[in-house]
Amino acid sequence: MYTRIHSREVKKATVNLLEERGVSVKEIAEIVYEMQLPYNHNLTIEDCTESVEAVLAKREIQHAILVGIELDRLAEKKLLSEPLQTIVESDEGLFGIDETIGLGAVLTYGSIAVTTYGHLDKRKIGIIKKLDTKSGAGVHTFLDDLVASVAACAASRIAHKQRDLEELVVDLESK
Repeated sequence: MYTRIHSREVKKATVNLLEERGVSVKEIAEIVYEMQLPYNHNLTIEDCTESVEAVLAKREIQHAILVGIELDRLAEKKLLSEPLQTIVESDEGLFGIDETIGLGAVLTYGSIAVTTYGHLDKRKIGIIKKLDTKSGAGVHTFLDDLVASVAACAASRIAHKQRDLEELVVDLESK
């Protein structure tokens, strides 16, 4: 028998898991703010928080986060089989599946999200850097990439809304 789980419950579980792992919506919004402020001087942290919340409401994002965090937790408990246990636990450089899951999640938000994700994966801004460099305080092989993914999606969402607003102004001015 198939049981449906309401979207609100999945979003709540997703946000709770992020918080349990030391990541707040505000910290993700701060990354979005840093990424988008050069292109939108009227941007507020509230705009960024709203965008992160909207991204976290999407099932594709929720599922990526739930799976990634579960794999990190299993690695912490040493419940993965070898050689996967060692690969995930050490965040081996050539593993790439963590980035692949993050990249898969950003694809729903277009090329801006993809390029922003690549930038965040390289630069490791804000909480992403803390997660990536935490040694001995848990496994975050998937989480750092998933946070980058959420931030990239939220930044792309803001960029698209800004463009739509600019086009609306041009249309109104031409009438």
